Amino acid sequence: MLNTAACQTISVQDYLEGEQRTPIKHEYIAGQVFAMAGASESHVTVAGNLFSMLRAHVRGSPCRVYISDMKVRVDTADSFFYPDVFVTCNPGDAGEPLMKRNPTLIVEVLSESTAAYDRGAKFAHYRELPSLREYVLIEPERMAVDVFRRNDAGQWVLYPFGEGGRLELASVDFRCPMEAIYEDVVFPETAPTPQSPMIEEG
Repeated sequence: MLNTAACQTISVQDYLEGEQRTPIKHEYIAGQVFAMAGASESHVTVAGNLFSMLRAHVRGSPCRVYISDMKVRVDTADSFFYPDVFVTCNPGDAGEPLMKRNPTLIVEVLSESTAAYDRGAKFAHYRELPSLREYVLIEPERMAVDVFRRNDAGQWVLYPFGEGGRLELASVDFRCPMEAIYEDVVFPETAPTPQSPMIEEG
């Protein structure tokens, strides 16, 4: 989750050195750094559920799954991001301990303050990654997942998944019930419909 207040303009080297010293994560976009805000319980639970399932799914393969603390580098945008979950299957990423450059799948769990950014400007940056096959946006407060999948023509096609459905991530040949992603998530209660006052005749 991104705090959209920029801190200062710095070099990539200073940014990387600073990230190793501070407990607060920052994303970096063309010289500016943005502090990452804390996430809600449902946000953390959803991300953890998907990470656990993907990690078990790719075990024994060349792919690796990362959650929240690993950076993705977008060279063409001069940017670094911390996706909630991502998968890389590129051997070259194994030699990059501070960042990964070739994700196959990126997952962002939405929040009210960052949803527009994740769907807009951030997705635009991610689309510059030649390796990226799927971009996934998860609503933490209701069962709704949007999967943007790059087709053979290079176009991004939306595949929405909802309650009772089965999520499919073609980039890593993964499928699971939607309910598995939201395990242990407590959804907000729907506000009761106001009732008209009862008047007793007397």
